[in-house]
Amino acid sequence: MSPESFDVAVVGAGLAGAAAAWRLAARGLSVAVFEAYAVGHPHGSSHGSSRIFRRTYTDPFYVALTGRAAEAWQELETDSGTVLRRRTGGLDTGAGAAPEELARVLAAAGVPNELLTAGEAGRRWPGMRFTGPVLHHPEAGVLDPGATVAACLRRAGEQGARLLTETRVTRAAYPATGGVRLVADTGEELSAQRVVLAAGAWLPELAGAFGIALPPLRVTQQQVFHFRRRESGADWPVFLHRGETEVFGLPSGSDAGPEPAVKVAELGDGLPTTADSRSGTPDPASRAAVTGYVTTWLPGLRPEPVAESTCLYTSTRDGDFILDRHGPVVVVSPCSGHGAKFAPLIGELTADLVTGRTKPHPRFAPHR
Repeated sequence: MSPESFDVAVVGAGLAGAAAAWRLAARGLSVAVFEAYAVGHPHGSSHGSSRIFRRTYTDPFYVALTGRAAEAWQELETDSGTVLRRRTGGLDTGAGAAPEELARVLAAAGVPNELLTAGEAGRRWPGMRFTGPVLHHPEAGVLDPGATVAACLRRAGEQGARLLTETRVTRAAYPATGGVRLVADTGEELSAQRVVLAAGAWLPELAGAFGIALPPLRVTQQQVFHFRRRESGADWPVFLHRGETEVFGLPSGSDAGPEPAVKVAELGDGLPTTADSRSGTPDPASRAAVTGYVTTWLPGLRPEPVAESTCLYTSTRDGDFILDRHGPVVVVSPCSGHGAKFAPLIGELTADLVTGRTKPHPRFAPHR
């Protein structure tokens, strides 16, 4: 008996895979989605209720991409009837953040922004301390990754997509008749004319099962810490501080419980690992560094973490994403810790590659 056949199989139901399934099903394609765990699991990069949406890049390419992403978020919210983002405004501070350069790039792109002195910023956000200029841009805010994954998969299912949870793809074959045959650890087999490989931190190992060579990818375990606010009231802004200590912060959403909190974490290097060997235990050195930062720079927070967690980053050498096509397989990895804000746009770009509407963009196809 021949296995069930689909136009597209999506491997991985994190933000990228779920968004791709939503876009592909909306175009009338038959779609199967494989997820190795339950939907919304905490083992990868797409769980929880808070990620940063911002438009502050020194690279005009990404600034333009954030504008397209904002439109895609609005489209997803309208289509799903779900609020997935809220604006809080965003701050970039510290000498390494280059606030003046960011202001010039944003202004050239028509993105609203203000360049504030440390004193002006301190009066507006008294729970934070500043030195030097501070860039504020009001379009920044918080997005909900868990709700986004759920909304995308729900809409994909309503348009006919089949979701196979706790089903891990282990093998792939390329029949002479075309397409790809997939085999899962449950014994499930199916065939698809195209495959979207969106396996996140599992991608370096899984790509080998598809016979695909990737550029070097580095998987790290990152840790985040949540701190209670001393006072309730208006939302805190999202922020990036690049100085002697490099951190980011944003409202915690529901991740720290019902009381208002702020999530703070180090930027940059985490602990090298693999998707299946991560410890899941936050690094004590990172906890000490972040707590020290909160004590010095964020007097509006109580400097004792009330919750903590880990997630995985999959990073390329240059920080760009991978959105590439290898025969019938489209490889999707919005890498390097800044891909969440682009999720619904990544779904659209992936669907364009799957259907042949576009070719891989040179920035996202490093082997070409």
